[in-house]
Amino acid sequence: MLSDLGSVPSDEILTLMQMHREDPRRDKIDQTVGVYRNELGQTPVMQAVKAAEYKIWQDQTSKSYTGLLGDPEFLEVMQALVLGPEAPPCTAAAVPGGSGACRQAFELIRQATPGARVYVSDPTWANHTTMLAHTGLARETYRFRDPATGGLNFDGMMQDLGTARAGDVVLLHGCCHNPTGISLTRTQWRALADRMAKNGLVGMIDLAYLGFGDGLEEDAWGTRHLAETLDECLIAVSCSKNFGLYRERAGALLVTARNPALLAHTREVLAYLNRQAYSFPPDHGARIVTSILKDPALREVWTQELHGIRNSIAALRLQLCNAFAEKTGTRRFDYIREHKGMFSCLGATPEQVRTLRAKHGIYMVTDSRLNFASLSQQNVERIVDAVTDVGI
Repeated sequence: MLSDLGSVPSDEILTLMQMHREDPRRDKIDQTVGVYRNELGQTPVMQAVKAAEYKIWQDQTSKSYTGLLGDPEFLEVMQALVLGPEAPPCTAAAVPGGSGACRQAFELIRQATPGARVYVSDPTWANHTTMLAHTGLARETYRFRDPATGGLNFDGMMQDLGTARAGDVVLLHGCCHNPTGISLTRTQWRALADRMAKNGLVGMIDLAYLGFGDGLEEDAWGTRHLAETLDECLIAVSCSKNFGLYRERAGALLVTARNPALLAHTREVLAYLNRQAYSFPPDHGARIVTSILKDPALREVWTQELHGIRNSIAALRLQLCNAFAEKTGTRRFDYIREHKGMFSCLGATPEQVRTLRAKHGIYMVTDSRLNFASLSQQNVERIVDAVTDVGI
């Protein structure tokens, strides 16, 4: 049997991480995996998380299973965090992180309308495309990043989505787009939501970086507006970045519907899908999130820590833009300052990305995603010198 397994697509990020580990150069820079690191190169455990874990350790009396959909309190606090006090009717399932949320959303789409096409941005997070291929759902793309400006090609995006049929799904990034760093304005969210509602399209939002852009409420605005406007919306939420719970795999899939009668059966299907995939979802990370969000003091500590991470990334963006301006004598990289979250795209060719790796020891994925979470004040100048040296 095993000799007939055949090959599977390689994961570029994992391959590059291994290459980086084996590179003997002392000044090499890892720009691959999207994990936040501080100035010491560490991914710290948040103080709010430490306090919540200590409280859980003191109070928890059982490690028995939660329900198939996860702990109800976790789902309650996640709905409130993402959708706010005026949330439309919603059901939810706990899942293993943002990847688990996206995968279960695709499974739900396949269960409901296997002929639906899923429209994804060009570019998008690589796992979106590989999961869609694995589940067999049809994929279409819409224009997103304008290579001439480094910003959003909103007109092209709207034109491409004009080909979508009723029942098709539009996959959007709620904020801090991965890999481009582009976030839609409120005006653009309104126009997009109106077009999607008029054409009977289903919204799917990947919300992996809530709080990394402009703040928790500001970053949630587009997701909330889409959920309030559309008949149906799927929202894949990750707690990996904003709570620093990468290895704990905490996340949720929220499903909203204008017709609340549809949600009872949807809840049953979500429980079934969880049962088939991993039975009961993991709970430790979810319980940490619940403890923080339900405790006003811990929530305030967490909010301030998240604010500090957001500010440090914004400061690095500004430092990099100023360094590029000084090096090139132009402001052609200023679009990076307008982006949000951990990433921006440089618009480099695959050959330029390979040269960065071979000549300068800078390990970056082929789409030329610049990872601010792996930058520091000490290596900004090296990045600028290398990028200009290869002709980007």
